[in-house]
Amino acid sequence: MVTSKQCIQKYGEPNVQMEYKHMVLWDVPDWINKELPVIPNKIYCNKDLVKPLQQAFENIIKRGLQKELKTWDGCFNIRKKRGLKSWSLHSWAIAIDINAAWNGLGKQPLMSLALVKCFTDAGFDWGGTWTRKDGMHFQLKQL
Repeated sequence: MVTSKQCIQKYGEPNVQMEYKHMVLWDVPDWINKELPVIPNKIYCNKDLVKPLQQAFENIIKRGLQKELKTWDGCFNIRKKRGLKSWSLHSWAIAIDINAAWNGLGKQPLMSLALVKCFTDAGFDWGGTWTRKDGMHFQLKQL
C-alpha cells in the first residue's frame, strides 16, 4: 500500500510547486463521458493517475457496470487524513472517491465487488478492505 512518506519521496511535500511538476488537467475522453455521465469532462490529477483511472473507467464500461457509478466525489485535495496526522493521498491526487454517500468512512461499504474489481484490476487499492473502512476510496497500488 502506498504511504504518504513514499509520496513525499517521489513528489515532494504537497504544495503549489509539487502541483506544477506532477499535476495535469486531464481531458477525459468524450466516449467515457458519454457512458459515465457522472465523471467530469476534466479531472485535475497526478500524471501517474491518468492511465490507471482511464483503464478503470474502461473496465466499468466493458463490464456493463455504468449504473453502479453514481457519483464522482473528488480526487485532488491537499489535506491530512481524517482524524489522523499523516497526509491523505488525495494531497498528491493519486486517490479518488466515488459513491461517497453510500460508502462513508468507518461504515460497511455498499459497493459491489464487481465495481471494486474494475479499479483493482487497473492498479488501485480499495479502502473498503482496510481496518478503518473507507469504501468510497481508491488509491494507486504502487508508485
